[in-house]
Amino acid sequence: MNRSEMREQAFVLLFEKEFFADKPVDEIEEIYSENVLPLSEYAKELFETAIQYRPEFDEIIEKYSNGWKLNRIPKVNLSVLRLALCEIMYMNVPENVAINEAVELAKKYSGKEDFSFVNGILGSYSRSK
Repeated sequence: MNRSEMREQAFVLLFEKEFFADKPVDEIEEIYSENVLPLSEYAKELFETAIQYRPEFDEIIEKYSNGWKLNRIPKVNLSVLRLALCEIMYMNVPENVAINEAVELAKKYSGKEDFSFVNGILGSYSRSK
């Protein structure tokens, strides 16, 4: 399994957590592993780290989303953004790689133009550092 596929696993877990907020992280991981694919260690670490630092990521997303409140941003986009911020801030993934991978996930899973929104927020964050 390549890194993009592992990242996609983490994205699916984050997205699922949006709908099952009360479900424990380990239960979500177990359901995925039993019903989809065995969960990679990278995906597991990325998912758990993204959950741990979610409030920090949400502050950044709100700051760079030009007045959009989190509850107005599609859950798919929030999951992609949190994942990318996690990789940049805590997983030592180069910013350009994390941003490109986030854009590709948004193209695959989100609305037709949403990848531009994702790219804009992550690009603004990256330039501000």
